[in-house]
Amino acid sequence: MSPYSELAKKLSAQLSLYDAQEAESLVSWLLERHLGLRKVDMMHFLEEKNLPQKLWEDMARLKTGEPIQYILGKGPFYGREFFVSPATLIPRNETEELVHLIIKENRNAGLKILDIGTGTGCIPISLALEMNNPEVYGVDISEEALQIAEKNGVALAAKVTFSTCDILTQVPEVAELDILVSNPPYIPEQQRSEMHKNVLDFEPELALFVSNEDPLIFYKRISEIGKQLLKPNGKLYFEINENYGNDVASLMQDLGYSEVRVLKDLNEKERMVAGRR
Repeated sequence: MSPYSELAKKLSAQLSLYDAQEAESLVSWLLERHLGLRKVDMMHFLEEKNLPQKLWEDMARLKTGEPIQYILGKGPFYGREFFVSPATLIPRNETEELVHLIIKENRNAGLKILDIGTGTGCIPISLALEMNNPEVYGVDISEEALQIAEKNGVALAAKVTFSTCDILTQVPEVAELDILVSNPPYIPEQQRSEMHKNVLDFEPELALFVSNEDPLIFYKRISEIGKQLLKPNGKLYFEINENYGNDVASLMQDLGYSEVRVLKDLNEKERMVAGRR
């Protein structure tokens, strides 16, 4: 066994919160980031005595369940790296699928797009960089999250206008939208006990949870706002809780949206809803 394999195995065994494969992946990520070497290089050059102190400090944080993206300050999304912080959710695969759907279905140039609850800005920044010269906006209630989104916009040279907005009490100051997209809070408080420790202990509750009494509060409000801000035939896209696909679709239909679809992700879970004003 190579020195790298021995070390990776030793470190992975310390991450008891994770299954073996995920632990090994996290360790590889950490080693690569700190040593500036790819796994194939480390097989030949790694000596444990030369590992930096910061790597051991980060391993200690990993053992507590803290997500590696927060430890390293970055996470991958749609082929790019985004800055993250405890004020933002970590970008996830399901959201990549939402972004991919929007890109695939909207090829026209110059489309006007708004993302509500933008967090890291991963949705609007990816759309700004992947679509044909769009005009893109992102809003969030959290000033701390918006600072991260702005930082990502600058780092990735994406033209996105970010601003503060409490969507439950305010209406964003943009109109004549072609696309409105949102990945709002959608986990009812009663599902808290089902959540993984590293999500519950570290990710922002503001971006995760809604009350048991009104779990669709953001979908209803954003759908209502969409009726005001979208052009005729403009499109509304949501990421959703897999348990509420039909409910979100019904409330959109009740508000007059047409061509409403509930869409599955790669894991065959209902995770997106789309409709037309």
